[in-house]
Amino acid sequence: MNTYKVQLKDNYDVEGGELEFLLADAPYDQPAPEWRRPMVVVVPGGGYWMVSKREGVPVASRFFAKGYQVCVLTYLCNPDGVRYPEQLAEVAAAVDYVKKNAEKMHVNPDEIFVVGFSAGGHLTADLAVEWQCVKQKTGMDLDCRPRAVGLAYPVISHKTCHADSYKNLLDGYTEEAKAELEKELSLEDRVTEDTPPAFLWTTVEDSCVPPENTLLFALSLQRNKIPYELHVYPKGDHGASTCDWEINPACAPFMRKNAQWTSDCADFFRSYCVEKF
Repeated sequence: MNTYKVQLKDNYDVEGGELEFLLADAPYDQPAPEWRRPMVVVVPGGGYWMVSKREGVPVASRFFAKGYQVCVLTYLCNPDGVRYPEQLAEVAAAVDYVKKNAEKMHVNPDEIFVVGFSAGGHLTADLAVEWQCVKQKTGMDLDCRPRAVGLAYPVISHKTCHADSYKNLLDGYTEEAKAELEKELSLEDRVTEDTPPAFLWTTVEDSCVPPENTLLFALSLQRNKIPYELHVYPKGDHGASTCDWEINPACAPFMRKNAQWTSDCADFFRSYCVEKF
């Protein structure tokens, strides 16, 4: 097993972004040079104000145990003095980095998946709908289309939004520019036939990011005939992460039911993998 960190600004024209990797060398206690796994890039939430710890390594370790190579993206936020599209540049660079270094990480470069939470779900969904616009927005020519994405209680739309996420993401823009970007970053209106498949989940009781966000994105996927899987759990509040008591005690009463999302999401991604694992 290998663990290490990569600073994206050492390899790309970005201001920050750190990838923390957890990689398996081989599935058995012997060398297997031809063996490959898919990769899951985990993008925590935090309202574009911070990057949640509970939505990082605990989630990555779950996917690692289910047969995936994994890494966690820590991206710059509002207090770091950055604004959009810096965050999009960093997540796009993260996917490109994994694809370019896939061989040494025992990864299939065609099987890069991204899982995002809350504001990190917004960032992941933004990559899903704008991966082909990254060069235009960032000046970097990146191979950054995910094979599929996972969206956990994501911020999606300014129409029914977590206002602070948009405020933090667009801080520093003029009011006119902000209004345009709020429309542009209402992602349910940006889904096309080129958007990757998606696994989505939320809860009816989410008191922070209204579940309508998830439903709007799912409806857009449906209209564009993009494969998706949707779970709306009746109980549980925002920020549940893996839904374990140890990670978020507030989710304890519902952890057995809601915690199934990690297995369901892993199975959804596995349907787009050629490896048997």
